[in-house]
Amino acid sequence: MKYKAYSKEIWSRINTALDYALAKDSEPIAAFDADGTLWDTDLGEAFFQHQIDHKLVDLPEDPWTHYHELKKKDPTEAYLWLAQINHGQKLETVQQWAEHAVKEQSPIPVFDDQRKVIDLFLQKGVRIYIVTASITWAVEPGVKLLGLDPKNVIGVETEVVNKVVTKDQKGIITYQMGKVEALLERTGGKKPFFASGNTMSDFQLLNSAGDLALAVSAANQDDRLFKTENDLQKIAMQKSWIHHRFI
Repeated sequence: MKYKAYSKEIWSRINTALDYALAKDSEPIAAFDADGTLWDTDLGEAFFQHQIDHKLVDLPEDPWTHYHELKKKDPTEAYLWLAQINHGQKLETVQQWAEHAVKEQSPIPVFDDQRKVIDLFLQKGVRIYIVTASITWAVEPGVKLLGLDPKNVIGVETEVVNKVVTKDQKGIITYQMGKVEALLERTGGKKPFFASGNTMSDFQLLNSAGDLALAVSAANQDDRLFKTENDLQKIAMQKSWIHHRFI
């Protein structure tokens, strides 16, 4: 699909914010959500489907219904469960599964202008973190496509003991305010100068940005994400953040 490019005004605001940040700090921080923000797909859910299709882990009879029921009750419980189903597996094996899941979707529909923003930031020495409510292992192969270090993915994980995945929650669940808390924990309390996301679950992350926030959207009106993306677009207008519809 051909995605709508950023306007000259958007690029001007990004460059101005970047110059301002660099004048204060030689290594400023930028934070991006992953699914729906960097690419027009959900790598976390695609990985789950990959596990279902290939019968890689033990799952309930109707895995998607189970997941959606958990999500209705408590999204954080649902996101953690997607990590917990890998318990007993070697971490290396789970990471290989994630690589295969991404290859199955190739080419990943990356938003070109988000790639350009990331390239610009990397050239200027910005430290970039990807903060996602998906499990870390599912998103790591995607960020490699953008020239980013998988170690800078902050997502949902369980503890790994002796290189084997357990059911025990590791760290903060990166959902809503948890995204900000997990980012600040990783950066030693240093806030991002720039943040970008696509849904209301990214609101707190965007609101934490010191200089500039970018709300993006690519969902069609019949897509389940349309309302939450549209709500964030409206807030972006109210708060004078950058807002952009890719389609």
